[in-house]
Amino acid sequence: MTPLRSLVVLFLASAAVTFAAAPSSRPNIVLVMADDMGWGQTSYIGHPVLKTPNLDAMAKAGLRFDRFYAGAPNCSPTRATVMTGRSNDRTGVENHGYALRRQEKTLPRALRDAGYVTGHFGKWHLNGFRGPGAPVLGTDDHNPGEFGFDDWLSVTNFFDRDPLMSRKGKFEAFKGDSSEIIVDEALKFITRNRDSGKPIFAMIWYGSPHAPFAAAPGDKKTFGELERLSQDHYGELVAMDRSIGTLRQGLRKLGIADNTLVWFNSDNGGLPEVKPSSVGELRGFKNSVYEGGLRVPGIIEWPAMIKTPRITRYPAGTVDIFPTIADILGLPASAMLKPIDGMSIKPLFTADLKERAKPLAFRHTGRAALVDNRYKIVTLSLAAEKFEVYDLEADPKETTDISGTQPEVARKLRDALLKWNESVKASYAGKDYPEGKVNANEPPSRDWTTAPEYQPYLAEWQKRPEYKPSAKGKKKAKK
Repeated sequence: MTPLRSLVVLFLASAAVTFAAAPSSRPNIVLVMADDMGWGQTSYIGHPVLKTPNLDAMAKAGLRFDRFYAGAPNCSPTRATVMTGRSNDRTGVENHGYALRRQEKTLPRALRDAGYVTGHFGKWHLNGFRGPGAPVLGTDDHNPGEFGFDDWLSVTNFFDRDPLMSRKGKFEAFKGDSSEIIVDEALKFITRNRDSGKPIFAMIWYGSPHAPFAAAPGDKKTFGELERLSQDHYGELVAMDRSIGTLRQGLRKLGIADNTLVWFNSDNGGLPEVKPSSVGELRGFKNSVYEGGLRVPGIIEWPAMIKTPRITRYPAGTVDIFPTIADILGLPASAMLKPIDGMSIKPLFTADLKERAKPLAFRHTGRAALVDNRYKIVTLSLAAEKFEVYDLEADPKETTDISGTQPEVARKLRDALLKWNESVKASYAGKDYPEGKVNANEPPSRDWTTAPEYQPYLAEWQKRPEYKPSAKGKKKAKK
């Protein structure tokens, strides 16, 4: 063999080794989302009665966000932002129980194309169904598999203890707390695929602590001084926190915790009926575009990359999840549909950043808000164009509208919000899609108990406690 040929062979062999090693160097990714957990509901924030030792430990070991924002003030819209990196109204998910358009480019599809094995566990709520969570049908053309998940164990909406779920269309009944069930199932999925040669993407979407609340006696016993509703609500959070501990310990036992990115957040602000307050001293609750409706717990743990644990007040949100992962993995620009509302926060993993370059904007049922670092503009009616402006550094409770005293700040924010809103209008009309319009066969928002495809199961499922209120509602509607 000539010296030149030897060098060529050596180079090719080295390249082959590098290429083969690349997949294993990519992080596993686990996205975890609570359902209706408010910003104030962790002990690391200082909640007066709730203890969350596992979330506290995760926050202490990683990057804790004290200004993390859900993409919208309720569930389906925020889930759409996680899946796409785009504002919910761009994707057609205007409110809870709206379907994500199949024309959207999604995170699990992008990761599957990049060689990841993908799995979804828990609440889905992107197929257009309202009502308590029912098993997702295998024939549903908006099931998790249609959007890029290889495996899925899912229900349409919130779910509680002893849930009935769907494993890729096959119904399975489980016993126990729903949070612990889906973490156990996600760990089984991770274990099965650990040695596959492919990196793993698991999405764990809890049904807790969404109403109706149903906690195990042992999980609510420390809240005996509270009224019953709050006892069960906080008991659900105790179980959910315990499942976070199970997840973190499971990743360590599998030997993959170091290079696994775990991102935890809630899907919207907390609930007003829960006492003590679910949002700390913030203004508003779920379904509000004030801070209490949008700001949520947020933590990222990735030991291989985030080597200096810290707390940041850098504003970030669920719209940033897809762009950040795309940046980490070097995904092609074509993986995401433009325009993207989020941005990569990867630089934050290794450096302290103070100012966000791109505002966070929100649009939901005719209301809107835009957060530009220190300042926030809010409107309760885009049509009326009446705005409030708050200085979140000086006034985090949003008590004093400064639009009159700082007109230049108000003008700048108003112009930015209205310009962004025009862009969202174009997206909502389908201008971002290659067809230039929205496909006509997207399903409407509807209650699953009235949908023809669920009728064969309704009589049997009405015997289950979680579906009895829906069954009564259907009978009343018939009358």
